[in-house]
Amino acid sequence: MDSKAAADRVLTGLDDIRSELEAFHRDLHAHPELSHQEHRTAARVAEHLEGWGYEVCAGVGGTGVVGVLAGGDEPAVLLRADMDALPVREDTGLPYASTVTATDASGREVPVAHACGHDLHVTCLLGAARLMAAGRGPWQGALVVLFQPAEETGDGADRMLADGLTDRVPRPGVAFAQHVLPYPAGWVGTRAGSFLSAADNLTVTLHGRGAHGSAPQAAIDPVVMAAMTVVRLQTIVSRELAATRPAVVTVGSIQSGSSANVIPDSAELLINVRTYDEDSRQRVLDDVRRIVRAECDASGATREPDFEPGGRFPPTVNDEAVTAEVAAAFTARFGQRAVTAEPQSASEDFSRLPDAFGVPYTYWGIGCVDPRTYRTAQRRGTIAQDVPVNHSGRFAPVVQPTLDTGVSALVTAALTRLRPPADGKT
Repeated sequence: MDSKAAADRVLTGLDDIRSELEAFHRDLHAHPELSHQEHRTAARVAEHLEGWGYEVCAGVGGTGVVGVLAGGDEPAVLLRADMDALPVREDTGLPYASTVTATDASGREVPVAHACGHDLHVTCLLGAARLMAAGRGPWQGALVVLFQPAEETGDGADRMLADGLTDRVPRPGVAFAQHVLPYPAGWVGTRAGSFLSAADNLTVTLHGRGAHGSAPQAAIDPVVMAAMTVVRLQTIVSRELAATRPAVVTVGSIQSGSSANVIPDSAELLINVRTYDEDSRQRVLDDVRRIVRAECDASGATREPDFEPGGRFPPTVNDEAVTAEVAAAFTARFGQRAVTAEPQSASEDFSRLPDAFGVPYTYWGIGCVDPRTYRTAQRRGTIAQDVPVNHSGRFAPVVQPTLDTGVSALVTAALTRLRPPADGKT
């Protein structure tokens, strides 16, 4: 029995559990939890896995959950989903839309929503875990299903690793993960090599000299200093990098002062840098520091700017051979809906898990937009206006066929490595 035939057999059970998965997703969507606060989600995941015969490790890295379905001596396959939601107010109009608020890490009360699709990721992996447990005949080996907290803050994988993850589960031979993207539902996109960018966050403080708003000559205005810095930073990508080296430099926040007639002493910039290789990353970060210092010097700043590194996401670079094998299996499964994806400028911490185990991986995207809506917007040239993207309060993936596609993709990928028994008996 080949891997497609094995997947066909395992996936025959999808019709029987579809309605339960959809109900689980609606419940999860209505009860989102911030990074490192995924207690309810983790408890529900662990309860289901235990009921299906998995050996469960809960509380890994805080709220992480890992289930192991052992069998045979072959290397394990690791499948991963992220669980956390975002501090975003939902504006989807869904009947099960989130109205949840929570206290974030800084003590602020914030709205919470699954505005990045992690509720679908969890549901898809649970569906795959259930089908794999029920369909043990066509495959052998060990399956590790990992539900990770705090992907959005970039430290969830690290915390699980620091809590001894690599010693608590069988060493996988390969790792897989997926993410919903704003493409037509049913679409499955793979890409060998660089797929997701690295991301670096910087907090930069510019130091001026405050004064009365009526006497700017007595001040060194940090607001003007910040404004000139923001403009100049845009030239890094447009004028200092070759067009063949993609990068993004974004200033997501400027904070300075609190009154219209008071020139403040300082200004704070929150800067986000996205790159696809280490050379470009170092070049761009060096350029950011050079430009900030130069603008401060040009303004006569009272002292050197402060640079405080924030969270960093590694690049996601898919293994060539593993990706080719999975892409072929997806083509056999999904036909023309399986495509080669473009590189994405979003970032992930998934790769830290297989890197810690020293194993190859591949990470793919699944579409989640109503196909008619997407085609209409594409025809009009209004995709950017009419198709909400991840992290938007209007981001509302269609449940089907997104859910079926995600479950099928995980099972199909897993069974490229979890081979049928050597004697051919099932």
